[in-house]
Amino acid sequence: MKYRLLGRTGLYVSELCMGTMTFGGAAGMWKIIGDLDQAASTALVKQAFDAGVNFFDTANIYGFGAAETITGAAIKQLGLPRDEVVIATKAYGTMKDKVVNAGGQSRYHLMHQLDASLARLQLDHIDLYQLHGYDPLTPLDEVLDTLDDMVRSGKVRYIGLCNMAAWQIMKGLGISDQRKLARFQSVQAYYTVAGRDLEREVVPLLRDQQLGLMVWSPLAGGLLSGKYKADGTGPDGSRRASFDFPFVDKERAFRCVGVMEGIARRHGATVPQVALAWLLAQSSVTTVIMGAKTSAQLSDNLGSVKVQLDAEDLQALDAVSALPREYPGWMLERQGDPRRVPPSRD
Repeated sequence: MKYRLLGRTGLYVSELCMGTMTFGGAAGMWKIIGDLDQAASTALVKQAFDAGVNFFDTANIYGFGAAETITGAAIKQLGLPRDEVVIATKAYGTMKDKVVNAGGQSRYHLMHQLDASLARLQLDHIDLYQLHGYDPLTPLDEVLDTLDDMVRSGKVRYIGLCNMAAWQIMKGLGISDQRKLARFQSVQAYYTVAGRDLEREVVPLLRDQQLGLMVWSPLAGGLLSGKYKADGTGPDGSRRASFDFPFVDKERAFRCVGVMEGIARRHGATVPQVALAWLLAQSSVTTVIMGAKTSAQLSDNLGSVKVQLDAEDLQALDAVSALPREYPGWMLERQGDPRRVPPSRD
């Protein structure tokens, strides 16, 4: 296991992160995604930690608090040293139906949810506290003031965000810099070889502003597992069969799987390992979040760190997954390329 710095901090996190969305379950989508009990979840946490994973990501909304409760209990039961694990959680979603202030990013809601998350996790601080999305109603000034107070209180070490547009991220960074508030250090976003939309605007921003990238759903909700066929057939009872998310261009995804199958055979690897290895080969990626349901799945995911894709592999995957060219990207490329060639008097 390798470790990478998170954003502009001095904090090292493992290149694979243990996701907990499969822990606990609840009604609706959470039960479909995963309903692992305490014993099964604790076993996965131990397996990940023993393999060198020091980064664990959860959220208050996962199972409406169940995932945080199980994660905290697992850490305590296993006796994991607090200074050897990095714990991330999130807030934004509505935690109680028909309660008007039970969601969003108001100071009222975020402060309450931070304390609730700390209680469920049985911790006195969160290492990375993330906004789980963009709240169109609460002014960013209020949100960032609140997050800054959390950091100053000692209850939060670093702040991050999830699922935002580039302009929203940059606006937040601008407010923080102008008012000398705690600054976002990470972005959690969907990114796969079959879904490279992030590269249009967000990835260039990450590089320019030195933000870390945490990738969620690296197998596109199982679509890149190699278990599905282009005709739509796949394993019965699978997550994709009952919860078709995230949204993916399936034709492009299956073309990618076809290429990954050949690469997997050459490396003696699996298709999921190739999908994860591609992400780990991207310079913008800090960590890839694994969301396993079984020890076998987790073991397969962990094996991806041993798969070293060569230039030929990466070129083949880039070619099959290339995004359609869009404005202003092609114009920026056309006008910018000449500037990248040093002038010569010869």
